[in-house]
Amino acid sequence: MEKFIVEGANALQGGIEPSGNKNEALPVLAAVLLANETVTLNNVPDILDIRSMCGILEELGVGVERISPSSYAFDPTSLEKHSLESKKASSIRGSFLLAGPLLAKRGRVELPYPGGDRIGLRPVNVHLQAFQQLGVSIDDSQPGKFIMHADRLQGCYLQLEEASVMATENALMAAVTAQGKTTIYNAACEPHVQGLCHFLNLMGAKIEGIGSNMLQIEGVDALGGGEYRIQPDHTEVGSFIGLAAVTKSELTIKNAGVKHLSVICNMFEKIGIRTEADGDDLIVPKIQKRKVKTDIPGGIPKIDDSPWPGFPADLTSIITVTATQCEGAVLIFEKMFESRLFWVDKLISMGAQIILCDPHRVVVSGPSPLRGALVSSPDIRAGMALLIAALGAHGTTEIMNIQQIDRGYESIDQRLNALGGKIKRVPV
Repeated sequence: MEKFIVEGANALQGGIEPSGNKNEALPVLAAVLLANETVTLNNVPDILDIRSMCGILEELGVGVERISPSSYAFDPTSLEKHSLESKKASSIRGSFLLAGPLLAKRGRVELPYPGGDRIGLRPVNVHLQAFQQLGVSIDDSQPGKFIMHADRLQGCYLQLEEASVMATENALMAAVTAQGKTTIYNAACEPHVQGLCHFLNLMGAKIEGIGSNMLQIEGVDALGGGEYRIQPDHTEVGSFIGLAAVTKSELTIKNAGVKHLSVICNMFEKIGIRTEADGDDLIVPKIQKRKVKTDIPGGIPKIDDSPWPGFPADLTSIITVTATQCEGAVLIFEKMFESRLFWVDKLISMGAQIILCDPHRVVVSGPSPLRGALVSSPDIRAGMALLIAALGAHGTTEIMNIQQIDRGYESIDQRLNALGGKIKRVPV
């Protein structure tokens, strides 16, 4: 176990490049199981969840070779098992993404209930409903475990009851080699879902409607291999925008994937933080208004999340800490996860003026001088928000449970120290 000791109130400066998108890398790693040839993946983030997923693939019999810190070669032709039994599988939510590919490839899968961040109930009903309509039989009679099998997956019309990202991805991976045509309506269309579609098409799948809420999949007999590059992580880009704003720094976010950033930049501008695009780089200037734009005719504005192309739920924690440093009041409305905002008591202990209205809503009034404190990271995004707060606060902050941050942000202490941050990683 480790913790961060952070000396705050230091301006940062320089350029930083986002890692590959974790939420794209995990389903792409799962989709490797569908290939009949070697697959090479580049720009893979070096984080705990990815290492766990690679370990699970190896346990299933997949050959995994790390070519460089961010590139891997996978040989799925030696896939042997259909059962996930290790602690790794129950510790990360991404392990449930292996259900679709294993059903398509082996016709059977046994796996534990998924783990991951405890930010709400996060049920898998939508996944199971999609599988059943594709012809899968599901046995959940054994505590903490699903057993699923199908003689042959059959294409069908799927209307998801919610635009679940992982359910869309699981249904996609099950459908690409199913017999006949599958339509997924109310599909999630986040950048990482689009990336998975492009990767599958690269290997020989036939997916149309990418980027929309209706995907059309024509089943093929088999998929080949290929080489693919994971897109930059737009959530990490949003985190760096918040970091620059809170520490009153100028940062250049290199190779940021600007085409996917409009809604993110617009929401930050709503609280007085502007950005400038320079090709595919994004610049966050040091001089900012940092003043919340009031709604016409003068009401408190609202920042709320929604499925893509709305503001990402993963950035509500980041924009909450950013709003503490902006003049005015803003309502943060997190509609998607019922426990996402419970972490704000830690920000309040650092001096933030925040009212927790209910599990989904907080009102932030600023600017609030932040001070160092002893806090603990409850999940990936709240952990990063606390690290941002610590870097902007006066005094010393100790952040416990930092393995949560490491699950989603690659070598974040080293990367931020290179910009002028003062973060020490020490054993507990």
